[in-house]
Amino acid sequence: MKLQGKVAVVTGAAKGIGMEIAKLFALEGAQVISVDVSDLSYEQAGVEGYHLSVTDVAGVQKFYEYVIEKYGKVDILVNNAGITRDAMTRKMTDDMWDIVIDVNLKGVFNMTRLFGPQMETNGYGSIINISSVVGEFGNIGQANYAATKAGVIGLTKTWAKEFSRKGANVRCNAIAPGYVMTDILKTVPEELLQQFAQMTMLKRLGQPEEIAKAALFLASEDSSYVTGHVLSVNGGMRL
Repeated sequence: MKLQGKVAVVTGAAKGIGMEIAKLFALEGAQVISVDVSDLSYEQAGVEGYHLSVTDVAGVQKFYEYVIEKYGKVDILVNNAGITRDAMTRKMTDDMWDIVIDVNLKGVFNMTRLFGPQMETNGYGSIINISSVVGEFGNIGQANYAATKAGVIGLTKTWAKEFSRKGANVRCNAIAPGYVMTDILKTVPEELLQQFAQMTMLKRLGQPEEIAKAALFLASEDSSYVTGHVLSVNGGMRL
């Protein structure tokens, strides 16, 4: 029960990586609020669903007030919500660029600019931003996505400095997953998945549960001296 008594907010938690993080955190004793634009695809004791788009500034403010009134605090924030709109740069439209920036980058900012200062005031907190191997190394056809995930790393390092500068025990770290078997990859042809697997040292793709375990490490006191760090969970992927 590594998170006993903690309150955690996880965005993009209806399914996939966010779902596994929410479920694992609840099993470890946390009260979890799973935020998504979709209904939760699961039921779990200790997990409350909340409909919200992280791009909705007024909605995020309302959500923040709701959580603080109901639970009194938030100890852990996992910024996981994200989308893709892939295209080669010469074919990428303004809409494809803008929506990915809005969800993947500004959405992270919208949540953290409220919950981060609250953690600083309380003197404790762990912020975990989900970046990507693409944010570390780039990828063809994903200029918008790569820009947001690289930006998330910059935010992570900035917030690690900002929210602890007055002595508060607030840590901020990022996880950079490689190719993980979520619903998005389930639509990819098997031969292409095998190519992705061969790009890793471990010769396989990741599972959402493996990213959740990394998030648990960063959320718990097991990582009490880790902040401003990017944890690459990619099987030794070579791009």
